[in-house]
Amino acid sequence: MLAFLHIQPGLTETIYRSMDPHGQTLYSDTHTPAAKPLQVSKQPAREKYRVSKVIDGDTIVLENKKRVRLLGVNAPEIENRFRPGEPGGLEAKKWLQGKLQGRSVYLEYDRQKTDHYKRMLAHLYLPDGEHINLSLVEKGLATVSLIPPNLLHANILIKTQQRAETKKLGIWSEKRYRPQPLTRLTEKPFGWQRYQIRVRELKRNRRFSRLIIGNNIDITIANQDLPLFPPLETYLNKPLEVRGWVSRRKNQFSIRIQHPSALILY
Repeated sequence: MLAFLHIQPGLTETIYRSMDPHGQTLYSDTHTPAAKPLQVSKQPAREKYRVSKVIDGDTIVLENKKRVRLLGVNAPEIENRFRPGEPGGLEAKKWLQGKLQGRSVYLEYDRQKTDHYKRMLAHLYLPDGEHINLSLVEKGLATVSLIPPNLLHANILIKTQQRAETKKLGIWSEKRYRPQPLTRLTEKPFGWQRYQIRVRELKRNRRFSRLIIGNNIDITIANQDLPLFPPLETYLNKPLEVRGWVSRRKNQFSIRIQHPSALILY
């Protein structure tokens, strides 16, 4: 059975890439005749750089002017001329500045080294071994945000977030981040959201599966990501929490999720 990177880099030597009948790329740790092997190092390589600037709680600039987006996490936004700030944004930035400004840091890459903004994507480590991405989550300064195929350290990030939530650390003590009931939207909300929902119906097309919440709102999952999830029927008519960003097209709203950590059964 094909799975989309269930096995994390660093834990296995070889994963296999193949295409489904619709042209979607799938990954597995099991060999099939049509699959091509991808070699993954047991010990991911790390590169050393000096940090020249901290942009916000999850983005830095290196001495060579390259921007780096921290993998697996999302810190609240800070205010700028294009958008308002979110509670906890300045706290995350200040903490990251205290840790990294002007210091050397080691970058550990996952499956994708850059994103569509041409930012480098990495896990950051101090010379003493502290995993900065994980520390942000541990202190409640950032939430877990997993985007396949970059799932390195996914399990420890999720478990660490659960502990921070239980202890109500950082943003988990903020009223802004408490889950809100959701059946209908009239305006697109700003920023990362938590909603209490029930899925009424499941719809599918060639590329996406949609969990219908209300007349104008759904959760959208790309079919290529489905191997990460339990059967979607698991979510029908049960109390859930969904976490993510709302997009809008005319009067229809959608929350795109890419990993089951964003959809929680109560």
